[in-house]
Amino acid sequence: MTVWDRPEPANRPVPLDRERIVAAAVALADEAGLAAVSVRKVAARLDAGPMRLYGYISAKDELFDLMVDAVYAEILPEEPPRDWREALHGLAHRTRRAALRHHWLADLLGGRPALGPNSLAVGEAVLAALDGLADIDTVMRAVETVSAYSTGAIRREIADLRAEHATGLSQHEWQRARGPHVTRVLATGRFPALARAVHDGRHVDAEESFATGLDWVLDAVAARLT
Repeated sequence: MTVWDRPEPANRPVPLDRERIVAAAVALADEAGLAAVSVRKVAARLDAGPMRLYGYISAKDELFDLMVDAVYAEILPEEPPRDWREALHGLAHRTRRAALRHHWLADLLGGRPALGPNSLAVGEAVLAALDGLADIDTVMRAVETVSAYSTGAIRREIADLRAEHATGLSQHEWQRARGPHVTRVLATGRFPALARAVHDGRHVDAEESFATGLDWVLDAVAARLT
């Protein structure tokens, strides 16, 4: 039985429900990451005893499942997408924006499918937009391909932001600090391809990089679907 199938216990002097518990856990994770989330800390934020929470969740993994599903409510499209490309494009960008609001989400993306009601609604909206375009196996591979790209790009961007927070250096400042080392290494002539990339490549920000890569992936998916 999943956490969504199990009924909530009756309220006691300190009112609790899963929605309040999840909101407190999300706030903790937003402030200090998943490592800051524990049943004890969530209970303290709600002025309740830790054992009270076990009437609503049986383990921290269930709490994480509920947190992810709460964020999927932010990823749901406001209106049904007009076509498959809009569906996958919108899903990728909304997921990225959600991860930028909740950095911890990057740690929980991928892996086994999320089974909460909001997660399932997101999946239904995407698959409905692709329904009938190809056989179901091709459709599933298309969705998985876009999801794999999005997850990898989002995790890389969040890792950069975490590094910036940890070092106190922006990406530009970090690159400038290591410029002399890179210059010396490239001057040896051992890495000509890297030298061309460094000297001739155009710098793009994370949003443009994500959008460009996504368009390329969607172009490849279009070739398969048509």
